[in-house]
Amino acid sequence: MNTKLTLNIEKDLILVAKKYAQESHQSLSALVQNYFKHLTSDTKIQDNIDISPTVKSLSGIISLSNDYDYKEDYRKHIIKKYS
Repeated sequence: MNTKLTLNIEKDLILVAKKYAQESHQSLSALVQNYFKHLTSDTKIQDNIDISPTVKSLSGIISLSNDYDYKEDYRKHIIKKYS
């Protein structure tokens, strides 16, 4: 059963969202409804994923400092690999 909902959103954002909805061949209401479904089901999907015992045993075995820059580390690895 559908129920009417009133939202206060910036006018410019509404115009962009309406254009996006039209290009996606759906109504703005359907766009918002799908977004809410995605938001609320995201955690449910993660809870239903079966993780193998091997992966579970590896989870959390590495601890990195807060300032660790994995992108920089990867960049150095690539430079070393292809030099």
